Amino acid sequence: MFGHKVKIEGDLLEKAKQCAEASGYASVDEFVVHTLEKEIARLMGPGDGSADAEAVKKRLQGLGYLE
Repeated sequence: MFGHKVKIEGDLLEKAKQCAEASGYASVDEFVVHTLEKEIARLMGPGDGSADAEAVKKRLQGLGYLE
């Protein structure tokens, strides 16, 4: 699978590791992907979301989640 990589450092990474383990995810990557998918679905609401995809991407970039 090819795609973008996101850096998670410090306390946030440690919290993500703890949450992933406590929730039964196989890895931190799996936990982060699932969490992002849920949050994106929540922000985009019903529908195909193609019109809002760019807005969500820009918002995630602004928050530092995407480069």
